[in-house]
Amino acid sequence: MTEQFTDAPIFDADQHMYETAEALTKFLPERYRRAVQYAQIGRHTRVVINNRVTDFIPNPTFERVAAPGAHEKFFAGENTEGLTLREMQGKPIEAPAATRNPEDRIAELDRQGVVEALIYPTLGSLVEHSSADDPQLTLAIIHALNEWILEHWTFNHADRLFTTPIINLSEVEAAQRELAWILEHGAKAALIKPGPVNGLHGWRSPALPEFDPFWRDVEAAGLPIVLHASFPPLDDYINKWEPAHTQNFMTQSAFRWMVLGHREIADMLTALICHGTLTRFPRLRIASVENGSSWIFPLFRDFADLYKKMPQNFPEHPHDVFRRNIWVSPFWEGCVADVVETVGWDKVLFGSDYPHPEGLAEPKGFWKYAEGMDIRRTYDFMGDNARRFMGLPIANPDPDAVKPPALTASS
Repeated sequence: MTEQFTDAPIFDADQHMYETAEALTKFLPERYRRAVQYAQIGRHTRVVINNRVTDFIPNPTFERVAAPGAHEKFFAGENTEGLTLREMQGKPIEAPAATRNPEDRIAELDRQGVVEALIYPTLGSLVEHSSADDPQLTLAIIHALNEWILEHWTFNHADRLFTTPIINLSEVEAAQRELAWILEHGAKAALIKPGPVNGLHGWRSPALPEFDPFWRDVEAAGLPIVLHASFPPLDDYINKWEPAHTQNFMTQSAFRWMVLGHREIADMLTALICHGTLTRFPRLRIASVENGSSWIFPLFRDFADLYKKMPQNFPEHPHDVFRRNIWVSPFWEGCVADVVETVGWDKVLFGSDYPHPEGLAEPKGFWKYAEGMDIRRTYDFMGDNARRFMGLPIANPDPDAVKPPALTASS
C-alpha cells in the first residue's frame, strides 16, 4: 500500500468558536432583555430563553470545556471499556484562547497546518429550537448574535477565517433583510438550521415557493449556505417515547442516539429537492456539515424508487439535483469513499469539528482514519472542494495532472 499523501493545504470546513456570556444579550433590543437569561441551577449555569431552560450545551458560558478530541475513542468505535462521554472526557480545561478570538485562532491554524477554516458559533445551535414559539424573539436573538460575531471575529478575518452568521427563515422579508446585512458586512458564507421553521403561517418547509424571494437573493449574491447540525428538531417527538430528563447530548440514552440519527438533514435536503427550491435556483451551493454521511445512500435509494413512481413531480432527477447543488462533510470517522461513490469526488469536504470534544484534537489527526486517497483526491477532500464551495482559488497547482480515480466501493 502506498504511503498517504499528506501535504495538501487544508481548508477545514468544520471548526467552531466558543462565545462569551454576552454573545446573545449584548446587542439584544431592550424589550427582549428578560427573554434571554443565564440561570444558576444547582452547580450548573443554564441558558433560559422565554422561560424555557435548556441544557443542550452543558456549559453555555464555556469558561471550562472538554478538551478538543476528548471523545475521539467513542466516535471512532473504540470505547472498549464502555465509558460514558462524561467519563471519557476527564477533567474540563480552560477554553483555549484560540476559541475566543480570531488572532489566537490564526496562530492555532498555523500550528495545526491549516490554511483556511469555516468557523461556526457553538451557542447558536440551541437558539432557534429554544425560542421557536416566538418567531420575533428568534429573529432578534439571531441578529444580536450575528452582531456579536461581527464585532468579535468579523465575518472574514485575513481571508482565512470565515465565520458564519446565522439566517433564520421564520419570516421571508426578515430573512432577506438579514441576508442583506451580513453581505454588507462581508459575510462569505451563512448558516441555516436544517429543519422546518415557525412563522406567520405556522410550521412549514423553508423550501416552499413562498421562500423564493429569499433563495433568489442568495443565488444572486452567490453566497454559500451551510446546513450544520444543531438542536435536533425531532427532540419533541423523541420526548413522547421516553422521559425528557435531559437534552444534554453527553447523557443521551441509547434510544435517543438511535432514533435521532441524522433525519433532520435528510429531511431538509429532501424538502429543498421535492419542494423545488434547487430546481428553481440551480446555482445555489448548499453544504451539509457535521451531519455525517450514512443517510446519503438510503436517501438516494429512496429517491430512485420515488422517481420511478412519480416522475411527473420532478422536473429533474433528484440524484442530478443533489450532485449539482449539495456538498457533504462526513464525520471524520466516517467513510469518505461512501460519499464519493454516491455524490461525487468533487463534493466531499473535510471537517475536524475542532475544538469540540467529539471532533479531532488536531485536524491532521484525520490521517489515522484516511482511506488511502491518491494525490488529487487528497487535494480535493482536504481543501480544494471547500474552496470551490466558497468560490475561492484552488490550491492544487495542476488538478489535471492526476485524473480522478474510478468510483469504486473500495477506493
